[in-house]
Amino acid sequence: MITIRPAEARDDDDIWSILEPILRDGETYALPQHWSRAEALGFWRGGAHTVFVAELPADAASAAAPRVVGTYYLQPNQKGGGAHVANCGYATLAQARGRGIARAMCLHSLDVARQQGYRAMQFNFVVATNERRGRVVEEPRLRGRRTRAAGVPPSGARIGRRAGDVPGVVRDRTGKKANGRD
Repeated sequence: MITIRPAEARDDDDIWSILEPILRDGETYALPQHWSRAEALGFWRGGAHTVFVAELPADAASAAAPRVVGTYYLQPNQKGGGAHVANCGYATLAQARGRGIARAMCLHSLDVARQQGYRAMQFNFVVATNERRGRVVEEPRLRGRRTRAAGVPPSGARIGRRAGDVPGVVRDRTGKKANGRD
């Protein structure tokens, strides 16, 4: 069973071990690939981010599968008139992928967002070829929470080996686009 809890300072080494290979690879986040540990953690924990970690139970963890296997942040998507829309960033330890970690974090983030009074969730920059993301956010259990794709902008991403991948899938718990128009 996966446990998701608020991140603590003691989790920073684990969060960095998750983020560093993702940043260096440059395929899923439009963040500088050269960021240091301090810069990456400063971003992940910075601003209005509320950070969580996903853990496997002690009996499921081993040297090959560390206890902290995922992390995400939740924040307002915009200030002012857009502060009622949440935004998240998710990251899973490479060795733990395919075990339901991202799915559990996504479901958790929707619950936390609702508890914090957000009316919608928007994912601003999702690379279309990120197939794992597609499997997580398109699954029926998430659609049952009234999430759906609202659109993909025509401009491509300039990240990773696939420059030109299309970012920008929007998910909205209210059943409407975050801007209120259908």
